Amino acid sequence: MTAVTRRELLLGTMGACIAPMAPRRAGAEQSRTRLILLGTGGGPTPKKAVSAPATLIIVNDTPYVIDCGDGVARQWVLADVPLLKLRHIFITHQHSDHNADYGNLIMAGWSAGLATRVDTWGPPPLVKMTKLFFQMNNYDIRTRIADEGKVALEPLVHPHEFRRGGPVMRDENVRVTSTLVDHPLVSPAFAYRFDAADRSIVISGDTAPSDHLVTLARGADVLVHEALWAPAVDAIAARNPNTPTLKKHLLNSHTTAEDCGKVAAAAGVKTLVLSHFVPGGDASITDEMWMNAASQHFRGRIVVGKDLMEIP
Repeated sequence: MTAVTRRELLLGTMGACIAPMAPRRAGAEQSRTRLILLGTGGGPTPKKAVSAPATLIIVNDTPYVIDCGDGVARQWVLADVPLLKLRHIFITHQHSDHNADYGNLIMAGWSAGLATRVDTWGPPPLVKMTKLFFQMNNYDIRTRIADEGKVALEPLVHPHEFRRGGPVMRDENVRVTSTLVDHPLVSPAFAYRFDAADRSIVISGDTAPSDHLVTLARGADVLVHEALWAPAVDAIAARNPNTPTLKKHLLNSHTTAEDCGKVAAAAGVKTLVLSHFVPGGDASITDEMWMNAASQHFRGRIVVGKDLMEIP
C-alpha cells in the first residue's frame, strides 16, 4: 500500500473527519489490531475504480478476512500480507459479490505455500460450497500435489455453518460474535463483531437499517458500514437491463449514507467507516457528499473508505 499523510477536514462543528484520499499504511506501533479495507465497491459487476467487497482484520499478525469478492487474493497481496498466513474466512451472506472468490482465496494461499489449517465461517450452504469447490478443482489439486509435492488441500479446510446470531468463535487473539441483519431476499445474512484486547471492530455486511446491528455495535471502536447513495438508484436501475425489481432491492436491502450515521449514533461507536459503496467508484459522488450525509446524525469520526486503506 502507498503511504500518504493523513488529512482531516472538520465539517462545521460536527467533528467528522475526511479519510485519506489514497491508500495508506499504519505502522504496527499504532495498534496491534489492524483494519484494512481490501475492496469497497458494492454489487456483483466488476468496477474499474474499486474492487469487490472484502475486509481484513489482523490481530497479532493473524489475518481474519470478512467476505471474498472477486479479486480478493490480489487485493490481499497488494496489502502486503503473505497469503500463506490465511487462517480464518468469514462470509456475511451468500451473494456473489461477497463469496465469488471464497474458494479461490483458499487455492491462492495453498499455491503460495499454505500448509496449515483454515477455518471458514458463515451461513449455509457454506459446507456444500466448499465441497463443490474442491470437486470442481480436483484435477488441478491432484496434479499439483503429484507434480509439486504440495500437501493435500481439502483436509486443511474446515467450514462452519450457522443460521442464528450469537458467538461464532474465539481464539487467543479475538472473540467473534454475529447478529442477523435484514437483507432480503438473502437469509440468513450476518454482521460480525471482532473484539480484540485493544480494539473492537464491527462489519455490517449488507443490510437495511438494523436494530440488531445497533445492539451488536454498541460501544465499538469502529463500525464498517455499507453505504447506499439513494439519489443514484434510478440511474443504477436504468443501466442494468432486464432487472425490473433492482430498484426495489437496492432501497429495501441497503442503508443510505444518512442512515449509516443514524446507526452509528444509536450504537455509540467512535468511528464510522463507509464502505461497500452503491454505486461503487462513481466519481460524481464525492467524499464530501458521503461525509455530509453521514454527519447529519453522527458526530464522531467518519471515514470514507478506499480500497487498500488501513484505518488507524
